[in-house]
Amino acid sequence: MASPSILNKKRLVILLFLSSLILFLLIIRIGWIQIVNGERYRQLAHRQQTRDIPIPAKRGKILDRNGKELAISASTSTVWARLAEVNKSGKLDETINKLSEILEIDKEEIRNRLTSRNVGLIKVEKWIEKDQADAIRMAKLEGIWIAEDNRRHYPFGNFAAYILGHTTSDNQGLAGIELEYDKYLSGVPGRWIKSTDASGRQLTYGTEKYFEAENGLNVVLTIDEAIQHFVEKALDEALLQTKAKRVFAIVMQPKTGEILAMGIKPDFDPNNARIPLDENKLREYENMDNKEKQLLWNEMWRNPLINDTFEPGSTFKLITAAAGLEEGVVEPNSPFYCAGYIVVSGQRIRCWRHYRPHGAQIFSEAVQVSCNPPFVEVGQKLGIERYYKYINAFGFMDKTGIDLPGEGNSIVQNRQNVGPVELATISFGHGISVTPMQLITAISSIGNEGKLMKPKIVKELIDDSGNVIHRYEPELIRQVLSEKTVSELLTIMESVVTEGSGRSAYIPGYRIGGKTGTARKIENGRYVEGKVYASFVALAPIEDPELAVLVIVDEPQGISFGSLTAAPAAHSILRDTLRYLDIEPKYDDKEAKKYLKEEIVVPEIRNKSLAEAAKLLSENNLLYETEPYNVDNAETIIVDQFPKPGARVPEKSVIILYLNKD
Repeated sequence: MASPSILNKKRLVILLFLSSLILFLLIIRIGWIQIVNGERYRQLAHRQQTRDIPIPAKRGKILDRNGKELAISASTSTVWARLAEVNKSGKLDETINKLSEILEIDKEEIRNRLTSRNVGLIKVEKWIEKDQADAIRMAKLEGIWIAEDNRRHYPFGNFAAYILGHTTSDNQGLAGIELEYDKYLSGVPGRWIKSTDASGRQLTYGTEKYFEAENGLNVVLTIDEAIQHFVEKALDEALLQTKAKRVFAIVMQPKTGEILAMGIKPDFDPNNARIPLDENKLREYENMDNKEKQLLWNEMWRNPLINDTFEPGSTFKLITAAAGLEEGVVEPNSPFYCAGYIVVSGQRIRCWRHYRPHGAQIFSEAVQVSCNPPFVEVGQKLGIERYYKYINAFGFMDKTGIDLPGEGNSIVQNRQNVGPVELATISFGHGISVTPMQLITAISSIGNEGKLMKPKIVKELIDDSGNVIHRYEPELIRQVLSEKTVSELLTIMESVVTEGSGRSAYIPGYRIGGKTGTARKIENGRYVEGKVYASFVALAPIEDPELAVLVIVDEPQGISFGSLTAAPAAHSILRDTLRYLDIEPKYDDKEAKKYLKEEIVVPEIRNKSLAEAAKLLSENNLLYETEPYNVDNAETIIVDQFPKPGARVPEKSVIILYLNKD
């Protein structure tokens, strides 16, 4: 055998050297991957082999103070897709056609969703009907599955819309209580983590972990569903009668600061919050671009009772009267004279009835007829420093702290810039803008022995078992008035209803105190002719106030006085609410002869049809209203009623019927 030549030996040496070098480089590369970058590649592998499927938490309920459900999370289904498995199944077109048929969605839209990415999970469609979910399960489409989901639902539609607010499509709070208490309502989402192969099939030897979702807490409001019903009914009537732009009202419990009801009309349905309920607005909406729609939504969802300010007009005279009585610069019987105007620093400031002056009167009479000049004189006697002390004491310099989002603050002139004329106009409620919430809170202090309370709309947070997690106790801010001043002021407020401009709020058997107000609107920094806020504020019953009511009518058409537009709505709210709270009327001899009615025992009408109930109530000389309001089928079954069977009510009382919605 011939010996290898020197050339061949060199070639073998070179080959050995190259092989050794390559092997050495491979060892270094493997070491770099396993040692230096080992953790990174382990994470990438784990991520590629792991499917992390979110399990949504059930959003907490929103309840009224008596446990009535105002917002719930309804169980529904969502369609998910594993894109890798769908695309590798070889049945993409078949899957698209089937999903399009079941979900009633255009095929191209389905195709875009299923081919938008190459890997991962996507939501094909949210919140589908049960029959659609069953059909998809029966089809057994490769890579497609149904997951349980929750959708926010408001059983009473547009009822209390501005209190409850609404959520986004991902169940995140967007307005109202839904936004303010989102962190408590939303809960903690769960996770289903499992190991899969490249096609998305679960590995038998892989790990699987299931983290259960933690449901959100339930929020119990201070709102009473029945009183809210009374408020919304009264506002609907006021909107119809006054043809106003908007009407709104607040009912507060003076002793605690709790909001019992809050309503705004027109409103929206939180179940479909982006679609206007008003037909004219809906027609405009259909032709709007996205920017215009956004502006409309902001306007539609804005809560004017919390977010906006208005000139309170003559309702603010109660604040001037309170300051004057407390400081001793005026007494209820102090004499005044109205010539139709008063001159301040060379400027003539007119009374609202300048064309027929009120003439000689005492202070309580000036409040009754809402005469301007006496209040200008009281403001002058108080002076800027003392008057501003009470504006601050009543809470008009700060936000109230109400637990709703986006609270606005008053617009009060800097005291250094307030001269005699500015002081004069502020004394009768012009030249100062406050939020309705600030005004009702201040007036409530008069009905609470002079104690100013912090307003609140949430009573407590509870879990699904009913355990109280946190209770929000009433919070005293400060003592504003003395007992003597409160007593005098309540007597004067009562005389406004019995003898003055607030007669429309009079209710036989109940002592009501109130004050009317009318103020021109300001737009672009100027008063607008013909546009006003008409308002009425009330306390009842005056001997021991349980209710404070504020009604505001925004741009009433025709008659614009608060006494004729806002007071009737307040009358309706007070009448129904006082009866609901079982506050017995106390008639004097004259009232008893005219108004005392026979008491009727409320019959049992639950589980009867609406037609049967209507006949039975008519036979018992009782009236009724339904919830929901509009009912087409007279055979609809009644599931609940208020008052309950056996309760004794005056004849002609209104019985609320809660109907089966199925």
